[in-house]
Amino acid sequence: MVTPTNVQIIEQGGKPAFAVIPYADYLAAFGNAFITKPTIEESVPHEVMRYVLREDYSLARAWREYLGLTQDIVATKMGITQSALAQIEMSSKPRKATRQKLAEALGINVAQLI
Repeated sequence: MVTPTNVQIIEQGGKPAFAVIPYADYLAAFGNAFITKPTIEESVPHEVMRYVLREDYSLARAWREYLGLTQDIVATKMGITQSALAQIEMSSKPRKATRQKLAEALGINVAQLI
């Protein structure tokens, strides 16, 4: 057995909590078993994240702006009023049912609103 010599131990409260190993050693031990990439249905475009980070928009508003839709259009698709949508867009984490309706109205995956 080969004993790794370039392992970093990270302690919390004076006790070992994590072991950091070189990426090549990780791949040799585990392969790609734990490496996952988001699918296209779960990814969020950079432009949407720019709205979130630079403009401090919620994901709901960032997606709407990115898609070039008005609040009236999205609200109509959701079957709610424009002012109700405005409240949803101000929320940091809308309810699950609301996220599902919003995702459907925007034509995106609900995972893209989390």
